[in-house]
Amino acid sequence: MSARPVKRSLTLRGHRTSVSLEDAFWRAFRDIAEKSNKPINVLAAEIDAERDLETGLATAIRLYVLQYYQKMAALN
Repeated sequence: MSARPVKRSLTLRGHRTSVSLEDAFWRAFRDIAEKSNKPINVLAAEIDAERDLETGLATAIRLYVLQYYQKMAALN
């Protein structure tokens, strides 16, 4: 498992882009997309549309993953 961010490719609204995420965040992001029955590119586009323009996409994804699991923990 890599602790260093790895560049990953995504397609957002028909445009290719890349984000640098650690393996753990990428796996968690993929798992959330799967549990939500959404392609990863759709979930990424939703996060992209909601993020503050000063927040990078990779940061927005990390925060989304963190908030998702915090909500899940609060339900248990």
